[in-house]
Amino acid sequence: MNFVEVIARKRDGSELSADDVGAFVRGASSGQVADEQLAAMLMAICIRGASRGETRLLVEAMRDSGALWKTGEAFPDAVDKHSTGGVGDTVSLVFAPLVAACGVPVVMMAGAGLGHTQGTLDKLAAIPGFRTAGSRAEAFDHLARCGAFFAAQSQEIAPADRKLYLLRDVTATVPSLPLIVASIMSKKLAVGARRLVLDVKCGSGAFCKTPEEARALAEALVGVGEGAGVAVAAMITDMSQPLGDRLGCASEVRAAVEVLGGGGDARLRQLTVELAADALRMAGRPRSAALAEVERALANGSALARYGEIVRAHGGDPDVARLPRPRRTIPVGAPRDGFVAAIEAEALGWIAVGLGAGRQRQGDQVDLAAGVKVQARTGDMVEAGQPLATLELGERPVDVETMAARAAAAFRIADERPPAAPLVIARLGGAA
Repeated sequence: MNFVEVIARKRDGSELSADDVGAFVRGASSGQVADEQLAAMLMAICIRGASRGETRLLVEAMRDSGALWKTGEAFPDAVDKHSTGGVGDTVSLVFAPLVAACGVPVVMMAGAGLGHTQGTLDKLAAIPGFRTAGSRAEAFDHLARCGAFFAAQSQEIAPADRKLYLLRDVTATVPSLPLIVASIMSKKLAVGARRLVLDVKCGSGAFCKTPEEARALAEALVGVGEGAGVAVAAMITDMSQPLGDRLGCASEVRAAVEVLGGGGDARLRQLTVELAADALRMAGRPRSAALAEVERALANGSALARYGEIVRAHGGDPDVARLPRPRRTIPVGAPRDGFVAAIEAEALGWIAVGLGAGRQRQGDQVDLAAGVKVQARTGDMVEAGQPLATLELGERPVDVETMAARAAAAFRIADERPPAAPLVIARLGGAA
């Protein structure tokens, strides 16, 4: 098959056949299709979209490009969790030890940063000595010992997605519903937990900017999961401003530990508690009992203790004092008195990437100490000169004045306080 013809068919809006999709996925996992041709197909799908049938074919082909772990057969109560990507989204680092501390095993297939978001895999790299599980046997050993595992996508699990994921990050093809669905669900179905909790982001810092886009994505994810026999609980949540108050690898690990210790950022804590309660409810607890159990694990220290167990099981050191620290910080002040009317979360995400907390091209090394600390939230009253954010500089050379000006521009100051937006917008699937 001449793959140029396949690209041309999608470019011109034709429906891809099973053979077309198979050639695309096999070419990605084997290296037999050149990167430029894979990138062209990704762009064609991003622009032209894909039908439900094409999306299903893509999910199944990507799932079957590697091994099937069938986690649910060995650990029937295990729950998987995924976020569609946001700014300051540190939920996974809190969710896993919190839910595990409540007696429900947690499966985590971590990904690297994508676009303007920072990935869980990069955050874990900030923990000294931390090694993700490298095989099914190692992952299952972690589940048995500490109740959770973090694994990096490899040539074993959905290797086609591993290749396409990296290409999407550097070709502006991240915000594509069928590509997002195929990427997420191919990995989830390959790992094979029987329960899945989804956090679908909506707003300026998310790939889905509107509630309609977020609902379409959530419905597609739930439909694919339930069609494969997986129980799915999905939330659509607000990403009109950063979720947590830290953007960056080491900084977000610190934020997670603060929440696990019973404090931390209120929005990050609230959403993690909601998602954790859904995970416990899917395991058979009534919702009120699930919420009480989650809050108890945060208050009595068991969630923080479980974090230490999970980190040590993965070869890491849970001591936050050993996390990388920025070499310099730059405060960004408010230009005048007023209320924070809006925060351009995506702009702050790209600033964090520019500082080093993400990749601008394939092969870039992430600066684990770089990032942004958010010090004012939507609705806050601020005075002229009061810090809105702090830039955390690592080793990557940056134009500090330009970055500071961009950060200031990401905050809109008005004379009146804006109405408060709900953090949880809607629930679908098992969460409804």
